[in-house]
Amino acid sequence: MSSELKAPMPGKVTQILVNVGDQVNQDDEMIIIEAMKMEMPICAPSSGTVKEIKAQEGESVQGEAVLAVIE
Repeated sequence: MSSELKAPMPGKVTQILVNVGDQVNQDDEMIIIEAMKMEMPICAPSSGTVKEIKAQEGESVQGEAVLAVIE
C-alpha cells in the first residue's frame, strides 16, 4: 500500500531531504517548503520506501499537491 506526502498549504519547495529508494520512518522530515515567510518541514505520513518524488527544489506548489509517494 502506498501513501502520498502532500503539501499542507501553498508554498515553495526549498529542500528535498530524501531520494527515490530511501527508507523513511513515519514522521521523518522529507521536504521543506517555505510558506508565509516560514520554513515548514513536511514529514512522512508512514514508514516505507520513497517510490517517487514529484516536486523539485524551487518549485511553487499548491495546497494538497502530492510531493512524494511512499510505498
